Amino acid sequence: MTAADLPPRITVAQALALPAVQRGLPLVVAGERNLDRPIRWVHAGEVSYIASVLLGGELLLTTGMGIGRRAAEQRRFVKELDEAGAAALFVELGGALDDLPPALVGEAERRGLPLVAFRRDVRFIPVTEAIHTELVNSRYAVLQRCDEIHGQLTQIVLDGGGIPEVLRLLAETLATPVVLEAASGRVLAHAVPGGDEQGDDALDAWAAARDRGAGGRTGRARAASRGTAGRKTGGGASGEGAAAWQAGLSAPVPLGHGAPGRLVVLPVSAPLDELARLVLDRAAGLVALSLLRSRQEEELVARERGSFLLALSGGRVKAAAARRQAQLIGFAPASGQLLALAAETSAQVEPAEWSLVLRDAQVELEGRGTPALVGERERAGRMLALVALHDSEHGASGHGASGHGASWHGASRSGTNERGPGVGERERVADLAAAALRTAVARRLGDAELTIAVGRATGWEGAGPELRLAADGAASAAPLPPTAWHDARALELQRLLWHWREDRELAALVTRRLGPLIEHDRRRRHALLPTLQTLCANGGHKAETARALHLNRQALYHRIERIERLLGVDLSDPTELLTLHLAVEARRYVG
Repeated sequence: MTAADLPPRITVAQALALPAVQRGLPLVVAGERNLDRPIRWVHAGEVSYIASVLLGGELLLTTGMGIGRRAAEQRRFVKELDEAGAAALFVELGGALDDLPPALVGEAERRGLPLVAFRRDVRFIPVTEAIHTELVNSRYAVLQRCDEIHGQLTQIVLDGGGIPEVLRLLAETLATPVVLEAASGRVLAHAVPGGDEQGDDALDAWAAARDRGAGGRTGRARAASRGTAGRKTGGGASGEGAAAWQAGLSAPVPLGHGAPGRLVVLPVSAPLDELARLVLDRAAGLVALSLLRSRQEEELVARERGSFLLALSGGRVKAAAARRQAQLIGFAPASGQLLALAAETSAQVEPAEWSLVLRDAQVELEGRGTPALVGERERAGRMLALVALHDSEHGASGHGASGHGASWHGASRSGTNERGPGVGERERVADLAAAALRTAVARRLGDAELTIAVGRATGWEGAGPELRLAADGAASAAPLPPTAWHDARALELQRLLWHWREDRELAALVTRRLGPLIEHDRRRRHALLPTLQTLCANGGHKAETARALHLNRQALYHRIERIERLLGVDLSDPTELLTLHLAVEARRYVG
């Protein structure tokens, strides 16, 4: 059962249906459109200044003695009740009034204040008791349900669950997105009802709602306590109350080193109720306890950034929304040009330790003057990143993504920016980012190897596909010779083979075409497979192959003849060479 399933505080319509009220033959004469207003209390009074003692949300019972005899007095009486936040006005006829004055009815209808006439004598005390009994029962149901939810949240923590699990249950229970944010507004973690597939736009909707309600937060507590937030419609609507609903509910959560934070829920799809407020307060305490216990803030930041980058790479976030959501988690580059990176290590690493690596990588990049967003990709040991480029040099680099970078695929690189003048912005930033990532990994994981793939420079509209390409590139480049970074666009063949690595036909191809050569190298001291591999990499050109292997031509020709005899092929045949090249590359993934 969610918050929406819980019975609300008794409404005017529900009060009208009570037997004690029905005995007075009630007739709604104005404000019928607002009979769903909640009643916080019942009050009886006969003085003209009764509105001054109301706190909001009251149902006022009266015989009409204080409403005044003149039309202006009657309109002012309704006006003051409405501005005080009264839920409804019930008037007993037959005493001070035989009928309701037109001015009273007209003003109530204009303002949307429910006005009800009792056409038969009714005792106010039984009416008050009946409504208050319903209020108490409703309140008890809310508290009981709150205790149940708090017990479930507490059990999650006792079972070893963390903040993501607490937020997920809270979002499901309240049927609305839940956000943990720092005082700066940066999102540390969030959860949406129904899972990620149903909530890809939740952060965007939340950000828009937060911006709309930014001016009304100061009045939230008072409006909520009066039961008037977001309640009024028509000309008498309270701007403060509407803004309070837009801003939602929040509860303070202390972060690391005493930094302030808060847990926020917003009525993205429906208004929040009393249960939401109570549950939020209790959940905030559990979140604070979890932060204190496990020091999860850095892990949360890495996970939140990673979730955003994964959603972006999966095509679940549109370009305009991506820019706004990135700002929420602290990435607002001045340039519209971005570089997508992915990296992974085969070293065993714990999630908490990897979150520190990601944090260090973020700090390293920002310390070098490069705005970046670094997050976890699927599990510890993998990362995704967006790095900002400078627009001034983008023109020279944006179209060279598969040119200059591709030329050093497989070459040994230092990772420093020592490549001379004329280097494009993409290559410069890729060098800098690779060095920063390796520095962060070395600090935490020692000499663990890191494979990095870099996409081409793009705007937000192309960031998702480039992240996806970089992620596949980093995975497929792991078996390749070490290099500072790989151009993801130069790894098309490797990506294809990596995706086919479980295919039996690919393994069979390697065995059929390379089996005799592999067996030869296993038994002999001088291996021939590296010669074939170098020949394929150089497109069959013997001069380039000899230089790469530091051989004279006669020695190379002798090796080629031995390879041709072992495999029964003609290496001057382009089709044979292409097939063998495919088999050589495939061996990295199936061998």
